[in-house]
Amino acid sequence: MKLIVGLGNKGSEYNNTRHNVGFMVIDEYLNKHNLVLNKEKFDGLYCDTVISDEKVIILKPQKYMNLSGEVILKFVNYFKIKVEDILVIHDDMDLELGSFKIRYKGGSGGHNGLKNIEANLKTNEYKRIKIGISKNNIDVIDYVLGKFKSDELEKINDVIKIMPDVIDDFLKISFENLMNKYN
Repeated sequence: MKLIVGLGNKGSEYNNTRHNVGFMVIDEYLNKHNLVLNKEKFDGLYCDTVISDEKVIILKPQKYMNLSGEVILKFVNYFKIKVEDILVIHDDMDLELGSFKIRYKGGSGGHNGLKNIEANLKTNEYKRIKIGISKNNIDVIDYVLGKFKSDELEKINDVIKIMPDVIDDFLKISFENLMNKYN
C-alpha cells in the first residue's frame, strides 16, 4: 500500500499560495483520475483506490502545515504503511520556480511541515517530490503564505500538469528509475 501526501494549509484563504503546491498537485492528480477525497479520518481528507495494481491512499492533511506529520503518522499506523511507501509532495524555496526534484530522503531545509513529519516518523527517509517556488527577499512566512502572481502561477501550473504522470510512474517503476527519468 502506498500513501501519497500533498502538503498544504486547509482553508480557501490559502488557495494558490506557494505553501499549498502539494495540495495543488493532489487536486490535479485527482482530476486526472476522476477521484474525490471522499473520506475523513485523523484530521485528513483522503480517498483510497487501486492504481497500477497497487492500493493507494491519497491524502491532504487538514491540520496546518506545521502539524502535517501528526496526521501522516496516524495514517501510517492505522493502515500499516511502510515509511518507504510514502510519497510527500511539497514546496521548496531552494529550487527555482517551476522546477522539481525527486528525492528518497533528505533534510527539512527549514520547512516546518517536513520538520514535523520527521519528528513524527522518526526518520527523514521518506520519498518526496519537491516543487520549486524560489526564494524572495521578503519574510519567509509572508512569502510562502503569499499567493502566486499570474506569471508565477503559469510556471507552477506547467509543473503541476506533469505531476500526475510522475505519480503514476511512482506506482509503476522503481524509485531509482523514477529519479533517473525525471531528475
